[in-house]
Amino acid sequence: MSNPRLKDKYINEVVPAMMEKFKYKSVMQVPKIEKIYINKGIGAATADKKLVDIGVDELTLIAGQKAVPTKAKKSVSNFKLREGMPIGARVTLRGDKMYEFIDRLVAVALPRVRDFRGINEKGFDGRGNYTLGVKEQIIFPEISIDKVNRISGMDITFVISSNSDEESYELLKAMGFPFKK
Repeated sequence: MSNPRLKDKYINEVVPAMMEKFKYKSVMQVPKIEKIYINKGIGAATADKKLVDIGVDELTLIAGQKAVPTKAKKSVSNFKLREGMPIGARVTLRGDKMYEFIDRLVAVALPRVRDFRGINEKGFDGRGNYTLGVKEQIIFPEISIDKVNRISGMDITFVISSNSDEESYELLKAMGFPFKK
């Protein structure tokens, strides 16, 4: 089985370019994407329990890996929320599935966003991780628009093994992320 296209690009193009730009002494110093964490909060799940199952199924389709429901950590009476109630879904991708997801996100899903002008470079957290919010799950080709009864968004966090936002930004740009000009 061959490597995903983006993994080969990382090894053959991105690593040498990053080594040259940041003057790393070893290949192991070059930052890499360690994992992708996709989280989907389902606020209406307090009223309808089936929405969580639908959210888990959609996230499983998008990620290509089984998603798990998330439970509330605290009770909040104003939101009719009890501790332990399922209120969302999440999935963590690593390895080849992660690279395949990035490829689909950059090449297929993001260009399908309405009025898309690039992703915001302000999504870095100061430690080199990048978070991107997606407003509609229907930008992913795996989701059939006919079956969707409620449009919901999700947060996609890229956990990167670098110490600075600048290194992470250069890494993601070299991987083909369409940042705003």
